Amino acid sequence: MKFDVLTLFPEMFTPLKESIIGRAEKNNYIEINITNIRDFSKDKHNKVDDTPYGGGAGMVIRPDVVYDAYKSVKTKSAKTIYLTPQGKKLDQKIVEDLSRYEHIILLCGHYEGIDQRVIDEIAPEELSIGDYVLTGGELPAMVLIDSVSRYVDGVLNKESTLEESFSSGILEYPQYTRPEVFNKREVPDILKSGHHEKIENWRRKKAIEITYKKRPDLLENGNFTEDEIEYIKNLKEKNN
Repeated sequence: MKFDVLTLFPEMFTPLKESIIGRAEKNNYIEINITNIRDFSKDKHNKVDDTPYGGGAGMVIRPDVVYDAYKSVKTKSAKTIYLTPQGKKLDQKIVEDLSRYEHIILLCGHYEGIDQRVIDEIAPEELSIGDYVLTGGELPAMVLIDSVSRYVDGVLNKESTLEESFSSGILEYPQYTRPEVFNKREVPDILKSGHHEKIENWRRKKAIEITYKKRPDLLENGNFTEDEIEYIKNLKEKNN
């Protein structure tokens, strides 16, 4: 998968060279290209913004420089995304859907935003990472790259993505490792039993319990067996 990022601040993307995403790029599972929008400025001082028509605080990024930057990376198969607080909230389903694309272009806004005319011209999908405002689209772009890359073949083993939070519709079960006893807290006996079926059943119930405590809304539309539905019912009765 190829990511092309259009930004005014390329240096902000240095962290993507580390950890799992960095290794994925070194192994050619993903490709991340950062394009500096300023490189397309026709101003001798590389100016890319101007005051807004109609007045108001701040500066607005010009449409011509954004469009020229966009055209330099555009391909027929590219999926273009504009990171903006006005966009649809990024969730697990969107992440998994995006992982099926070969080429994604990410447009990062800054200052008071981007001239609406180039947004109308490009017609990108608009996405947000939450109901709050950041100084720019760079951090959301990194969040999207990280979350989507994890579903690209070869980046992680499939077992990791199948069992994590949200992939099964609920939160993940608790994890334990050595030492066997920590501050008088022991690893649950079932996890040391070697009985894989019982372990899976225990983990599933724990995942349901955690989801009930932290994100009960996820249980409303989940896909559960009859025994699990009864278990959820008992949890609710016990805590009412």
